[in-house]
Amino acid sequence: MPTTFSAHPTTRRGGRAFGGSPRRGGFLTPPWWFAAPALLVYALVVLYPSLSGMVYAFTDWSGIGDRSFTGLANFRELFRDDAARGALGNTLALTVAVVVVQNGIGLLLALGVHTRIRSRGVLRVVFFAPAVVSPVMVAVLWKYVYNPAPDAGLNGVLGALGLGGLRQDWLGDPSLALWSVAGMVVWQFAGYSMVIFLAGLAGVPDELHEAAMIDGAGRFQRFRYVTWPLLAPALTINVMLSTIGGLKLFDQVYAATSGGPGHASETLSTVLFKEAFVFGNYGYSTAIALVLALFVAAVSLVQIHYLRGREVNA
Repeated sequence: MPTTFSAHPTTRRGGRAFGGSPRRGGFLTPPWWFAAPALLVYALVVLYPSLSGMVYAFTDWSGIGDRSFTGLANFRELFRDDAARGALGNTLALTVAVVVVQNGIGLLLALGVHTRIRSRGVLRVVFFAPAVVSPVMVAVLWKYVYNPAPDAGLNGVLGALGLGGLRQDWLGDPSLALWSVAGMVVWQFAGYSMVIFLAGLAGVPDELHEAAMIDGAGRFQRFRYVTWPLLAPALTINVMLSTIGGLKLFDQVYAATSGGPGHASETLSTVLFKEAFVFGNYGYSTAIALVLALFVAAVSLVQIHYLRGREVNA
């Protein structure tokens, strides 16, 4: 007779089948054990100082001694402060200039080195190299380039080319200082934007260009109707990074001009630094930092909403 086996229901313990796989996704599972040390360090190094700063923004703390709660007094002072309002205007102007010029030059460089020229590898390295240099070192270098002496730096080059009438005190003229700082920022990070655009260009299928050529599309038409729409993700990344970098720009400004002459190149970051470490107004400086952080977050959210919508419609 053939052997028969009786089927019995699976014994269940703790709400799951005995012998089955354990429930996943809880906070006590092994992946969270490995992440816990990093999360603890992040909380101590990032979250705790940030939350403490939010508290100090509502006090009159001077960095030493006790502090007292002042409510919104620091924020009211911020919006009445002419220097802070001027710094906000400079920050916005500097950000717009950096975003437009940096990404425009980065796109042109990417299109240039994406061709089949034999030196494209060397050119990519040369154009990207400034992005890995310390911003302070870039500012020191460009302070020499912007030397006001008629026979030094940029003025010397202009004189040698017979354009002596264009020589300027680039960092000492209040009408030029902010744009001179923008020039050094663009010089440093245009290659960074180029690399991101190159990644986008690498994802454009050659078949689309070939089909457009067969249909009679010229070089500009192929860029306008084939390449440019497919670069939307790369454009989103570049615009976001350059906007955030421009709004919180500090190193190059402080190392090159310290916000001068006067307040001509002052930004919110330099005002924040001076209020904290020069005048000792830590509560007020923390309020500036909080407003700047919220402003950067708001601008970033608006940008990401618009640019992501452009990617969908491209």
